[in-house]
Amino acid sequence: MAAVASAKQVPFSWEGTDKKGKRIKGRMLAVSENAVRADLRKQGVLPKKVRKQITMFKSEGKIKPEDIALFSRQLATMLQAGIPMVQAFEIVGNGHDKPAMQKLIIAIKSDVESGTALHEALKKHPLYFDKLYTNLVEAGEHAGALESLLDKIATYQEKTEALKKKIKKALFYPTAVMVVAVIVTIILLIFVIPQFESLFKGFGADLPAFTQMVINASRFLQDNGIYVGAVAFGAGYAFLWFKKRSRKMQEMLDRMLLKAPIIGPIMVKAAIARYSRTLSTMFAAGVPLVEALTSVAGATGNIVYEEATLKIRDEVSTGQRLQRSMESTGLFPNMVIQMIAVGEESGSLDAMSSKVADFYEADVDAAVDGMSSLLEPLIMAILGVLVGGMVIAMYLPIFKLGAVV
Repeated sequence: MAAVASAKQVPFSWEGTDKKGKRIKGRMLAVSENAVRADLRKQGVLPKKVRKQITMFKSEGKIKPEDIALFSRQLATMLQAGIPMVQAFEIVGNGHDKPAMQKLIIAIKSDVESGTALHEALKKHPLYFDKLYTNLVEAGEHAGALESLLDKIATYQEKTEALKKKIKKALFYPTAVMVVAVIVTIILLIFVIPQFESLFKGFGADLPAFTQMVINASRFLQDNGIYVGAVAFGAGYAFLWFKKRSRKMQEMLDRMLLKAPIIGPIMVKAAIARYSRTLSTMFAAGVPLVEALTSVAGATGNIVYEEATLKIRDEVSTGQRLQRSMESTGLFPNMVIQMIAVGEESGSLDAMSSKVADFYEADVDAAVDGMSSLLEPLIMAILGVLVGGMVIAMYLPIFKLGAVV
């Protein structure tokens, strides 16, 4: 019934007065104006004006990971302030700008109101709350420390999303430059080179081999540009299709990415940062180490580290120390292994893992910021070879003609 009701809910804006007579206003999702007024009275608000918002041309908005992180932070703050969970959901939901997020929060609130545990209500929305999230919430509910666990989850998500943005920035820069280089080359071959070709026809002499090669490439692209574009599009689509569905291909690409120059070290540091941050968060929540490592494996963001973590989990489950298992993979620097060893010996594995995560997150940040200065000479060289090479090819016949004269 809750799902049916939420599907018919529409946004309303309202104005009213609270118990102290202070004028307040806000927005909420409801099935009708009467439902809005009834809900406001339950909250101790006397409604004065209720208007239905026009959303004919307005998208509900896509729910992004940062929306979930903000939701976690707001819910944690309200629970720590002593606000009942259902009322906290109402406040957070009504204050959100995205109708899609409002609907999600209202659906969760309806389940909680009916007596469902929060982690069970969240499991009904796996697209937004993964296994790691629900496991941490469940651990918090069982330990009676849901507020502090939600606070840890919010911190974890905020740091994870910040790290993802840095990685995207690291990958975007060289990709964008290569795309621009290809576009410039295509424009020169299709529109500029033919102008020189018509000029060279009046020379009545054989063209240099390099010049002829560029002209031939220009002719080929003009005659078969549509087919070349179709093949390139098909190849790109096939690549993405197989990448999404083939684990072996994903593993191969992840291995290549880890070994790539400049980008590779950043990917390694990012994987170690995710590994350490997730391990710290799970262990601090009281999740057993073997169970925590299962969630850690899926959070590393790289299949190579994911499989290594699963191997570590299997070895730890047989009694092997975490430090020894990590060392045997050959994927973790000695500094990380030593800090994990100290954490195991002192009983502060969560604190040491957090320090490792802080260090590598800062290292990734610095590496991404410094990457542009490292790539600039390489980018200039690539553009120089592509554009400069074609310019030289077009002027070689002119130089040759000048030498004859």
